[in-house]
Amino acid sequence: MPDLADGEMTEMQGSGAKPYVLRNVGGVYSCSCPAWRNQSIAIERRTCKHLKKLRGDAAEVARVGAPVVPAKPAGGGGGTADAKSVPPLLLAHTWQNDVDLTGWWMSEKLDGVRAYWDGHGFLSRLGNPYLAPEWFVEGLPATPLDGELWGGRKKFQRTVSIARRQDRSPHWKELSFLVFDAPALDAPFEERMAFTRAHMESRTPPHAKHHEHMRCDGVAHLRAELARVEALGGEGLMLRRPGSRYEVGRSSTLLKVKSFRDDEARVVAHLPGEGRHKGRLGAVLVEMGDGTRFSIGTGFSDAERRAPPPIGSLVTFRYQELSDGGVPRFPTYVGVRDDA
Repeated sequence: MPDLADGEMTEMQGSGAKPYVLRNVGGVYSCSCPAWRNQSIAIERRTCKHLKKLRGDAAEVARVGAPVVPAKPAGGGGGTADAKSVPPLLLAHTWQNDVDLTGWWMSEKLDGVRAYWDGHGFLSRLGNPYLAPEWFVEGLPATPLDGELWGGRKKFQRTVSIARRQDRSPHWKELSFLVFDAPALDAPFEERMAFTRAHMESRTPPHAKHHEHMRCDGVAHLRAELARVEALGGEGLMLRRPGSRYEVGRSSTLLKVKSFRDDEARVVAHLPGEGRHKGRLGAVLVEMGDGTRFSIGTGFSDAERRAPPPIGSLVTFRYQELSDGGVPRFPTYVGVRDDA
């Protein structure tokens, strides 16, 4: 059967006037047809009749697995994701200048992919597996670890594209697993931090590191460190309350501090470019969870303007503040999310 090489695309005529575009990006196959776009599962698990026609049913089943029929909860109603497959993660609130952070543990907020090591493999926030090569996970313990797959500052989209590949690619050499917590250890944060540091130093896994923290000496120290990190291209800071336990869900013991805010929105349309962007993407029209629509026209690379985020995909953007009408001001595209 014919297939698409990594980075290759082709067109296939469907029922409409315009042909559908089929792509392979890092082993993740996509189609511009509505059937592919409107599936509420991770993009690497999606398929459609056009991909099956191109690659064959057997190849698509081997790639995404057999179709999954979600079980209905007792008493009827819509199906929900299996809660057991979703990792028990601690999530942050945003600092609102209402808490004295003196004495809290401070670290750089990594602009990567949150990854939960369950002792056997990596899981995303939604429980989707990240297929890391065997050599990448060498030396990691059987106990759970919370961390970030990180390719460096200003490399979020590259990191995402590598993490969601399905071929255990050598491209994983560009990533590190930065560990910042040990969720299964019932102990204060200081003891969990010492555990992760000791494990990384004694076993020295080649692609995993302990993510360093420092004590915050006060607001002046916080703002100086935030300015230093952002000047290097970093995203911001994370603050952990001293002595805190690992909690599942959003907790005030973990706060994120950034000069710019961020959020997610769903792509609903591609807007054509003008001037030097004529013939390719000018902006994406997006919709937030509350129905607010607006366009994002900055932050895209030339490659992303040629192959924009698919309609229906969830994207992250940064902005300065909300207008009186609740619309983000000066939004900038960051990348596609497949873990939230």
